[in-house]
Amino acid sequence: MPKKGEKLDKMQVGDPSDPLGFAALRDMHLDYLAIRNYASTTVRNRENYINRFALWCEERSLVQPGQITKQILERYQKWLFNYRDPKNGKKLSFRSQHARLLPLRAFFKWLCQRDLLPANPAADLDLPRVEKRLPRHVLNPREAELVLGQADTLTAMGLRDRAMMEVLYSTGIRRMEIANLKVYDLDPDRMLVFVRLGKGKKDRMVPIGERALAWTNRYLEESRPSLESTKSDDALFLTNLGEAFTPNRLTQMVRDYVKAADLGKTGSCHLFRHAAATHMLENGADTRMIQALLGHARLETTQIYTHLSIKQLQQVHAATHPTAKIGKNNGS
Repeated sequence: MPKKGEKLDKMQVGDPSDPLGFAALRDMHLDYLAIRNYASTTVRNRENYINRFALWCEERSLVQPGQITKQILERYQKWLFNYRDPKNGKKLSFRSQHARLLPLRAFFKWLCQRDLLPANPAADLDLPRVEKRLPRHVLNPREAELVLGQADTLTAMGLRDRAMMEVLYSTGIRRMEIANLKVYDLDPDRMLVFVRLGKGKKDRMVPIGERALAWTNRYLEESRPSLESTKSDDALFLTNLGEAFTPNRLTQMVRDYVKAADLGKTGSCHLFRHAAATHMLENGADTRMIQALLGHARLETTQIYTHLSIKQLQQVHAATHPTAKIGKNNGS
């Protein structure tokens, strides 16, 4: 079996000459998703997880989806539960197990809808419950400023990096969204950023603060002209090669600044997204306004930040709990 995190090319799995085999039916399913305008990352993830299951099946002489029963899927689910990373011996989280099973349920449902299977073996498959976990690390305002201050703004790259992190912190947009920003997506007069085809392929307008705009304008005037090339394609933020950032390169850049700040915390772009939402809530922003800012489809996704933003709860606790303050009744 492939190692955790390893991507699988579609040509490695199954016999493509078998019209009812995993390879052929998987490719039909992926084509359907692409035609329906599913995000490319969604299509790649589904391909990867279907391939992993197909390889597991091949090792057990199961080469066609028509051979799969609910009992086999439950065996695979149990295998995922017991799987250990060969490098560190760690188990897959329930979130990771869920992520590997969900594409299979969608795949088998699609096969039945196309009359390629007589019955859906995954119809009654119970997926593992996903933990509702808070982000491991959240930056407070002082820590956010410390990370921002790590960039050497006397250099073209450092100025660019400061501008990018300021935009992340001010707007709360995702790493893919900032990587895809074009120069014309910035509207300094109205103090807005136009996020094109964000998660779920939805456009939205996001407010941006004066400070982030000032750093971005300085980058546009002082740094971007020296980075621009024929490969720039109007991308707002450019690498040293004059290209738009890839998500992985952006992650590494921000992670290095977080590490340099020596806060005892780890993370990357999402640290600024969490910080933006948490700090605005602590200063009185409405949860639905944060939902619109972050581009969440469901309010319950945004409500995680109400658990991170505990300043008001601390104030109420200090004012009302009988043991919150040192007094004559606590042994002093």
